Amino acid sequence: MSLIDGIFLTILNTVACLALPKLLSVIMPVKNQNTESSKSAMTLQDSNSEIPSFS
Repeated sequence: MSLIDGIFLTILNTVACLALPKLLSVIMPVKNQNTESSKSAMTLQDSNSEIPSFS
């Protein structure tokens, strides 16, 4: 492998390591918002249920 190939692969790896986490940070909050809305809906249903008192 020549020096130019090594430099090219190093630059390609650097770009991938910098771009992929940013791309994932854009994609992941969309999934988290969907799960948080379903969790809040479950919490609302739980708060409406009556708790028996044994006193």
